[in-house]
Amino acid sequence: MVSALGVAVVGFGWMGRVHTQAYLRLPHHFPGLSLRPRLVAVADEVPGRAEEAAARYGFATAAREWREIAADPRVGAVSVAAPNHLHREIGTAMAEAGKHIWIEKPVGLSAEDARAVAGAAAGAGVQGTVGFNYRNAPAVAAARELIAAGEIGAVTHVRIRLFSDYAAHPESALTWRYERERGGSGVLGDLASHGVDLARFLLGEIESLAADTARFVPQRARPTGATAGHARAAGGEFGPVENEDYVSCLLRFSSGARGVLEACRVSVGEQNNYGFEIHGTKGAVFWDFRRMGELGVSRGTAYQDQSVTTVFVGPGHGEYAAFQPGSANSMGYDDLKVIEAYHFLRSIEEGRAYGATLEDAVRSAAALDAMARSAERGTWASPA
Repeated sequence: MVSALGVAVVGFGWMGRVHTQAYLRLPHHFPGLSLRPRLVAVADEVPGRAEEAAARYGFATAAREWREIAADPRVGAVSVAAPNHLHREIGTAMAEAGKHIWIEKPVGLSAEDARAVAGAAAGAGVQGTVGFNYRNAPAVAAARELIAAGEIGAVTHVRIRLFSDYAAHPESALTWRYERERGGSGVLGDLASHGVDLARFLLGEIESLAADTARFVPQRARPTGATAGHARAAGGEFGPVENEDYVSCLLRFSSGARGVLEACRVSVGEQNNYGFEIHGTKGAVFWDFRRMGELGVSRGTAYQDQSVTTVFVGPGHGEYAAFQPGSANSMGYDDLKVIEAYHFLRSIEEGRAYGATLEDAVRSAAALDAMARSAERGTWASPA
């Protein structure tokens, strides 16, 4: 029996739109779900933005104040796509109001923030899904199965990279993303959080780490009006960039494997260069987000001069079959968020967690906090 679930979106920048579109697409890709999202309310503090969202996508109600959504009995689940510094306040309030939450990473500015949201959700008995979307790629799911099956032997070392140029332009506006109080740890929370989640999803827990960070663009111009995404602000008053542009980190896993995680938001010439290379005692596996449906695999008994084969993912790998009928048909970023929405509603429907959880957000945030401590002190640190 199909039933409707009233959903709301808080924060309607780019990510709020992605969540909304995922809700709308969900019944087409996953018709077996008994819960069907119904767009009830949208809130954004920028004048006119919520009203525009309601007119374009069909939300029943538009608001400037997110607390109206917390008090709305029509809303059973909420997407939190507001800036990082609001995650804790909004996430805990929604959970305490009995609403399930789909919240973007990094779930606040620290592990303490993430724990507060996770604790509120557990106390209220609501489900919490987190926006670690790259683990949803069918190729990543295939890599995880391959590693777990021992196809590349015992994992020895991994390299995870997340390079982008979204903040490389010197005229990029000094938005909340570059402030410590509102944006937190910069590229650590924005990109390295995904890297930590991929590392844990594929290889297990991180035991200790050693990190170095840098700020390569020390000043940016303040915007003169509302911004979305990564807008420019030429001619505005300059202010200091307070958080990190770059991080490199050595990882030691509980399994004994070693790793390197590197992330940068000012890499000129790099656009969403995200991926990993995982080596084992018998083989290796490689993935590049820009070629999302391909997996490089080396396995066999040759060891030396062993070839690498390109595997095109298809039905049977993750949730690929919900989007395409045969191997090597392309999927895109937004499809990963549809899978995330599916995990969210399935968690609500069945009362058990699917996909990335608030506990995953806590573990990721603990690793980011450890990176910050390590970089400051020049020592190894533990995420525990």
